[in-house]
Amino acid sequence: MIKIMIVDDQPLVREGLGTLLGLRPGIEVVGMAEDGIDALHKALELLPDIVLMDIRMPGVNGVEGTRLLKDRLPDVKVLILTTFNDSEYIFDALEEGASGYLLKDMPTDTITQAILTVHHGGVVLPKDFTSQVLTELRMKSHNSPVELPKGIQDLSNREVEVLTHLGEGLNNKEIADVLFITEGTVKNHVSNVIQKLGLRDRTQAAIYAVRYGITTF
Repeated sequence: MIKIMIVDDQPLVREGLGTLLGLRPGIEVVGMAEDGIDALHKALELLPDIVLMDIRMPGVNGVEGTRLLKDRLPDVKVLILTTFNDSEYIFDALEEGASGYLLKDMPTDTITQAILTVHHGGVVLPKDFTSQVLTELRMKSHNSPVELPKGIQDLSNREVEVLTHLGEGLNNKEIADVLFITEGTVKNHVSNVIQKLGLRDRTQAAIYAVRYGITTF
């Protein structure tokens, strides 16, 4: 069973989502919280596998809540719940260690699939929404272009391809299928990318790809 905690300041949202997800086989909703600090206290006790975290909450919001959780419980994965109006916070949450994000109004099937993806080590970056966020970021940085950090020039062409697909949220098997190579080879490329770019994990690699335009939508 995948143990889930739902964090949202609106009781109707968290209870409704909890009821829907609780009906899905293989998923157990072990707890609910109303903000980031409440989530930390309950997660320390309940030890969920994945926390569905609303990004905009009174008190401790989803960005700070993600940071608190990842500091104390690094193995717990965080999946951000957001809306189209919250794009300014998304990359902040990802950089604090979230494994991806979803729009709140997505179908339960989509949320369930995202939970499975994150549980198996994947990253969830909805393509259309990520494209919109990228556009907004580029508009904001139009007068002060973001330079690529050092390290990108050290990547091979194949490693850049793998990095691109990480930014699209693909897992190792999916990348292997697209590039016609083995999963083991993909894993080696991912490790090389992380090491050369000085990143923490594949989620940070995916964020890097999106933030710096390595991924083309």
